[in-house]
Amino acid sequence: MFEILLDATVKAGTPILFATLGAIINERAGIINLGIEGLMLVGALAGFAGTYLSGSLLVGVVLAFCATFIAGSIHALITVQLRGNQIVSGLALTMFGVGITALFGKGMVGKTIVGFERVAIPGLSKIPIIGKAFFNQDLLVYFSFLLVFLIWFFFYRTRWGLAMRSVGQNPAAADTCGFSVSKYRFLAVTVGSGFVGIGGAYLSLASTPMWIENMTAGRGWIAVALVIFASWSSPRAMFGAYLFGGITAMQLRFQAMGTNVSAHVLQMLPYIFTIIVLVISTVRLQKGGNQQPEGLGLPYDREDRK
Repeated sequence: MFEILLDATVKAGTPILFATLGAIINERAGIINLGIEGLMLVGALAGFAGTYLSGSLLVGVVLAFCATFIAGSIHALITVQLRGNQIVSGLALTMFGVGITALFGKGMVGKTIVGFERVAIPGLSKIPIIGKAFFNQDLLVYFSFLLVFLIWFFFYRTRWGLAMRSVGQNPAAADTCGFSVSKYRFLAVTVGSGFVGIGGAYLSLASTPMWIENMTAGRGWIAVALVIFASWSSPRAMFGAYLFGGITAMQLRFQAMGTNVSAHVLQMLPYIFTIIVLVISTVRLQKGGNQQPEGLGLPYDREDRK
């Protein structure tokens, strides 16, 4: 029973993990992106359409990354180049994603594809309890494991990662040291958006290999909350994503068991927990317990530098 629940936890947490990691890249560079929900929808539709038309899952994943890379560049243009309001731009991006996927996804509703299949890692997949959950999964789950490490390594073990963190922490100082604030922020927003799109593609290519309108069901907003909960750390984001995945898995399990608790109450559980996480994270932030980039949400103009 626990092994099955753990396996469902990893599956349910993977799209949230991709979205959270992408949002962390955005915010580490100082840009708030509330368009995660819309980007996940764009990635889900682009990934499904690419796979359906080409017959290749790899094409679907690449197309999902490219589509959200382009969509993210709109947010980057507004917030980085034009120094527009990041909150308004992000919300507009979410509405854009919801609208454009509903429009162009009509013809895809009801169609199905052969999604990602499990690939067992010899030896490790036989480990009791955790073997199936972590080492008998599809390739995108394994990629999410690798991405957690790569993002941590990039930010804390490379010169470019240090530069990107400094751009988010103190853009004036980074500019003085010769780092292009606009370049690093633009790259962070676009590349981070691409990874968010892979999270959306996971829903339509692995979790439920078909297109359903608004299939993200609020996961993008959960990812936004998880960034704060994880203190902008990719390993903590992994823990947080699986925590939410576990709640989602238990909610589905309770419904399957025919519990007397209302299905509407069970469906509310992940979002109730999101509110609780936000409250806890806000308290920690006020007490100085979070590592929020000091330049987060603040536009930078070198002419204003003192």
